[in-house]
Amino acid sequence: MLYLLWSLPAIVVIGLVASGKADVLRAALAGTLVALGVALLAAPGHFLWAEASTAILRGAWIGWIVVPYILGGLLFWQIASRPGGAAPEDEAAPAGAGARRRLLFTACFLVGPFAESATGFGVGIIGTMALVRGVGVQTRYLLAFSLLSQTMILWGAMGSGVIVGAAFAGADATALALHSSLFVAALHVVWLPLFWRLAARAGVSAGWREHASEAAWIATGLALAIGATAWLGPEIALLAAYGPLIVLRFLVDERPHRQRLEDATRRILPFAALIGGLVLSRSIRGLRELLMEAGRLAPFPGAPAWSPLFHAGTWLVAGGIATALARGHGADLPREMKAAWKTGRLAVLTIILFSMMAEVLSVSGIAAALARGLSAALGPSAVMMTPFLAGTFGAITNSGNAANGLFMASQVTLATAAGLNLPAVVALQHISGLTMSMFSPVRMAIVCSLAGAPGQERLAYRMMLPFAAAALMVLFGAAVLIAAAII
Repeated sequence: MLYLLWSLPAIVVIGLVASGKADVLRAALAGTLVALGVALLAAPGHFLWAEASTAILRGAWIGWIVVPYILGGLLFWQIASRPGGAAPEDEAAPAGAGARRRLLFTACFLVGPFAESATGFGVGIIGTMALVRGVGVQTRYLLAFSLLSQTMILWGAMGSGVIVGAAFAGADATALALHSSLFVAALHVVWLPLFWRLAARAGVSAGWREHASEAAWIATGLALAIGATAWLGPEIALLAAYGPLIVLRFLVDERPHRQRLEDATRRILPFAALIGGLVLSRSIRGLRELLMEAGRLAPFPGAPAWSPLFHAGTWLVAGGIATALARGHGADLPREMKAAWKTGRLAVLTIILFSMMAEVLSVSGIAAALARGLSAALGPSAVMMTPFLAGTFGAITNSGNAANGLFMASQVTLATAAGLNLPAVVALQHISGLTMSMFSPVRMAIVCSLAGAPGQERLAYRMMLPFAAAALMVLFGAAVLIAAAII
């Protein structure tokens, strides 16, 4: 009975969202209040109002750390992606089957992930769809290809999910991103053949040479992203890796004439300046230390610190403002800021609430007690439930933060008690929630709305079912290997 009471916050969240009685924000608020009440009444450890206050404040701090990534990324992308101040137009249809295929691949696996890394929360779908429309595929395929922009979601929203997940696990964010990236590579091994099959059915087929070329581009992109993560950290890794890669792909595919090259250079200049500045700020040791220490705030031991001049979110905000002023659109800044807040406020408030709930469950000892009970009942095999538990919460809440907030502390305790590979278990927990959030109702609604097919979410789910099933197969296989102490 006590274990059921301790599980009540998770039950409340999933019950409210799955039943449609509340959106994710209200479910997060309800879950946090229930967690606080359960902890004060039946915590296995010492947990009174003083501990509760500290947990709530610490959770709010962890959530706040990622707010500039989200709002700054949205602001910068809105301004920088519209050189003339107008909404970006769909890509013109390329001539020839080969050109159509190359544009399709670039949109799904290069441009989409790059946009998602800068902003997060499904915004990469917009850039991908604008390009895929030019390929001329049926609506059902447009939905599926646009959703493939989410395949590098590990680095989405400037890696903010990694930073929050690492804080919950008491781990280093870069180490968590590197371990999780191995799962991303494994997922692409099964997703790429599914993309080939889908493209053939859509009438954009290719031969084995093009398949080999696409595999090489993805392998190169993953290698660069992983290397950049190790060198620069998870915040700007994908931007730094994929920015030059997209430019190279453009030059190879388009072989642009001088005028088009000049136009393209003007379009990418804000991105190049931002990425270049961020890379320098993290690779020049003296500059890095200066920016990290200036105004640094670290009110909670073990929680991420906030260095305003080093934080990539600050750079995104400054980059957006500078771009608007340089293009003579300074008067549009208030409107752009309101639009960024309108788009990102749900994510911001939800992350803060789930961070509070996670800290309450961790500090009160509830997370550890649940993990010990699960370990006693199932032993090392308990880890095999991770893809399904974390994946379910990721899919329902459109984010890995809810799953990490509810289960990450328990996973750490479980892995330690069972003698399992702790970094592997933490990475599995993190990537399971993130990956399955690709298939959330929110993202399905976004892609259907943008495609002019509202109410066609079931069609989108049918198209993406093979990708979701393949992802669960890979994640469950990894869980089995972890439980068997093979990895």
